Amino acid sequence: MKTITERFLHYTTFDTQSAEDRNQTPSTDKQLIFARYLKGELEAEGLEDVEMDAEGYIYATLPANTDAPIPTIGFISHYDTSPDCSGANIRPRIVENYDGSDIVLDAEAGIVTDVKTFPELLAHVGEDIIVTDGHTLLGADDKAGIAEIVQAMVWLRQHPEVKHGKIRVGFNPDEEIGLGAQKFDVEKFGCEWAYTMDGGEVGELEYECFNAAAAKYDIKGVSVHTGYAKGKMINAARIAAELVSMIPETDLPETTEGYEGFYHLLSSSGSCEQASLTFIIRDHDREKFQERKAFMEQLADRLNAKYGEGVVSVSLRDQYFNMREKVEPVRHVVDIALKAIENVGVTPLVRAIRGGTDGAQLSFRGLPCPNIFAGGLNFHGPHEFLPIPSLEKAMKVVIEICKLTAERGK
Repeated sequence: MKTITERFLHYTTFDTQSAEDRNQTPSTDKQLIFARYLKGELEAEGLEDVEMDAEGYIYATLPANTDAPIPTIGFISHYDTSPDCSGANIRPRIVENYDGSDIVLDAEAGIVTDVKTFPELLAHVGEDIIVTDGHTLLGADDKAGIAEIVQAMVWLRQHPEVKHGKIRVGFNPDEEIGLGAQKFDVEKFGCEWAYTMDGGEVGELEYECFNAAAAKYDIKGVSVHTGYAKGKMINAARIAAELVSMIPETDLPETTEGYEGFYHLLSSSGSCEQASLTFIIRDHDREKFQERKAFMEQLADRLNAKYGEGVVSVSLRDQYFNMREKVEPVRHVVDIALKAIENVGVTPLVRAIRGGTDGAQLSFRGLPCPNIFAGGLNFHGPHEFLPIPSLEKAMKVVIEICKLTAERGK
């Protein structure tokens, strides 16, 4: 059997970067190359009912090895990597027995993961750590999660003395662009509950997240020669800048933490004649979330009152909601995960996600789905790293959840 490290390192040889603004699923064809490989790997490892649909969603089954009445549960990870940083030609290496010093990724280019900037390294002194060469991301988000799930299924198949119910696994594209769960077939998956293996630091367990929406502003200007512009010109680009300045500085990602919500300017473009702005809106509290959306509409109203009706238009689109309201009524789903984390010798770190996971959308589609650590840190950039003990512990958590679910039964 491959080691989990070997499995993960092989996964990193595939470039699976997703892309925004593509009218297809997966958003990039190269994701399907890995998906086909993964489907073949699941078949070779003895899983059953392995299938991949035309859009790259993969489903497979590890059959129950007991007749006892046990709920069918699932484990889910995404295989795309972030558009924020290249995922091509990843060159990982293992820093053995990390000594707590800065890690030089590329000496010639002067790329260093330094402890001052990334103090989370110090929690992993003495461990073997997988790092990049400083020019790409690593892809532990979320190929570590896939490796953990696959390795756990292989281990369970090879240890029939450990009793478990029917276990389903699912792997999907395009999570990094917010579309991973959109076409996930919950009915076909057929689970009472599931877990995404998509968290960060070892021990993390997350079952609440932001409520999320996107806001897009279109601004119509009037272009006139600057020498004759008085009383006639409406400069769309300048109005866009004015709108951005109306966002409170206390309500930005860079000035908030914990349960504090924010507005984040994703993109801006424009000229005198036309401009556009795209924001995301985030808040854990549903009432405050509604107030934030109303505030974004009020900004358009205020500017239209100043510059003329129809100059600024805004469209709002909900993206996902806080999964806590769907998970808390089935608290045993969380309790099993907490016990599993403790059973592998790790202290659980229950945190609210300052973001979202596929599990948030799936929870609102009838599949309660907390998020468990996959072990990587500093995702979406060249300083991403993955402690090998964290990778191994996450895999053991999957196994423990299957065992505890069997012990609990119906």
